[in-house]
Amino acid sequence: MELKLPSPCVVILVGPGASGKSTWAAEHFAPDLIVSSDRLRALVGSGEDDIAASTDAFALLEVVVERRIARGLTTVVDTLGLDKERRVRWLGLAREAGMACVAVRFDTPAEECRRRNRERSAKRIPADVLTGQLRAWRSVKEELGEEGYDDVLAPEAAARVVPEVFVESNAAQARQSEAPVGLRFGLQVSRYPGGREGLGAWVREVAERAEQLGFDAVYVMDHFRQIPQVGRAWEDFLESWTTLGYLAACTTRVRLGTLVSGITYRNVAHLGKIAATLDVLSGGRAVCGVGLAWFEAEHKAYGWPFPSVNDRYALLEDALQLLPVLWGPGNKPFHGKVLDVPDTTCYPRPLQEHLPLLVGGSGPRTLRLANRYADAVNVFGDAAAVRERAKYLTRPVELTHLSTTLVGKDKNHLDQLIHQLRPRNANPEKYAATVNAGTVDDQIGRFRELSEAGVTEAIISLPDLDTLDAAAEVISAFRM
Repeated sequence: MELKLPSPCVVILVGPGASGKSTWAAEHFAPDLIVSSDRLRALVGSGEDDIAASTDAFALLEVVVERRIARGLTTVVDTLGLDKERRVRWLGLAREAGMACVAVRFDTPAEECRRRNRERSAKRIPADVLTGQLRAWRSVKEELGEEGYDDVLAPEAAARVVPEVFVESNAAQARQSEAPVGLRFGLQVSRYPGGREGLGAWVREVAERAEQLGFDAVYVMDHFRQIPQVGRAWEDFLESWTTLGYLAACTTRVRLGTLVSGITYRNVAHLGKIAATLDVLSGGRAVCGVGLAWFEAEHKAYGWPFPSVNDRYALLEDALQLLPVLWGPGNKPFHGKVLDVPDTTCYPRPLQEHLPLLVGGSGPRTLRLANRYADAVNVFGDAAAVRERAKYLTRPVELTHLSTTLVGKDKNHLDQLIHQLRPRNANPEKYAATVNAGTVDDQIGRFRELSEAGVTEAIISLPDLDTLDAAAEVISAFRM
């Protein structure tokens, strides 16, 4: 089974010459991650076999390794690794930087190393030098287990550096294969590319494709211009509830909702009327997501007041009580802490007997409100964070989970996506962690862990909607 190493990490290759270190490194790691003494010898000398340049090459290797680790970059040290003082120094640098550090132990038989060395057309090691390395190896291989690495690996194991959320995903993916559980999936649309002339066709195609591929819901962000976490303020951005009304006519099965409507953006009774109308026109598929509203610059741009946090919480609590009253029979008045609605007439009532109220947010105060009034709460974070947030829920409240998710069909496809989509000059590993970049199998393991933590619906925002097909492979693993 493939071993997954946390990004970033330090990998120290240890073994005599011709034991296979460089070949193994090239098979498992991108060239930019490998710091090779041979390549540095070619840089400071006349070529990789310029033994006279070794001292300068090793001095340069120490500088490069130190600088890479200090910058938090995955570093694969491809040299003999037989010098204990050097190894311990690299391990110490990794510990200071808070990075995992593993050693890879190349215990290739001596005769095999000699045979490989004889067959080399270049970089052939003098026979007496190789003999010395093989002699030293006998004690070195016993020392590795006592030096304090996170693991000492055999080169037979395939290894890959992955974002932290995928380090334990192999076991979870196996559990899903052996004893599958169900999990709903929603697609969040957060960008609207292609220009205004084609936007209608584009958003319809995305929703229809999502429905066809097995998504259970389509959500849109409730903003009036693009948020800085996703793009630039002047990018095309559609109003949420108008878009959902359009999608109600373009789809037949998926639920439709906002993640989430800022409670300050609309008169709350008006919001209730909008959601009820969507439910009727969609055939009972509306979800009403509400949240505290956080984007102060958007409020200022549109001339809206931006109340204090306490005032917004008071408004949100009233809204969570008012909306079900609006969707119910009759026209009884509602008098809350800050809301006063004399007549709650709202006909036609929603088709759903109970239109779901979803609260967005992971803070304790929000979770307590959701526990008291909502049907679902949308949270963020890894499985451990979800378990902590679930502790606030003392009654049946569904946990939904939103994450940016980049899905590659396999490792090569994933690497291509990362390099294609990452912002200019961005560290590929940091970008991969930001977007939870993983293969189909990686993602199956991650979502199994989230399900075990209590999540009932995983909502994903895809950095590249061309990866919908790969996402569908993940979804299929959770279909019961």
